[in-house]
Amino acid sequence: MATLDPRSAARNYASARQAYTESAVLTADPGQLVVLLYKGAVRFATQAAAEIDAGRADRAWATVRRAQAIVDELNYTLDMSQGAIAEQLRSIYLFCRRQLLDGALRKDSHPLRDVARLLGELCQSWERVTAQTAQAAGARATGAVASARA
Repeated sequence: MATLDPRSAARNYASARQAYTESAVLTADPGQLVVLLYKGAVRFATQAAAEIDAGRADRAWATVRRAQAIVDELNYTLDMSQGAIAEQLRSIYLFCRRQLLDGALRKDSHPLRDVARLLGELCQSWERVTAQTAQAAGARATGAVASARA
């Protein structure tokens, strides 16, 4: 019986995970993409906080930069013509960016955990919105099929 090299298994897993992630991104609607971005930012902020708590602040910078890049993307893609909501989101994103930098510079996990919590709440809101939108689209499609048959 052949044994599987652990490094080979890890590479295969990483490759499969990357393929799944790429597929999820390429097939997602815009609302789902926002949810994926939030989840990524939460994950990286949480990882950075854990690195700082473990005394490895030098390793936290890589994940802080990744969280910042996601927050920047969320900020840059705001449609400011949408008024107060877009302005409020921009303020939140700028606050998160400052907190990520502050936590990393001071080697303090609390600001990073605050960012993870705040973005996690926004993520949950977007998940509800995308679920409602999908449900409404499904109802419209069902109604269109029913009226076409009539």
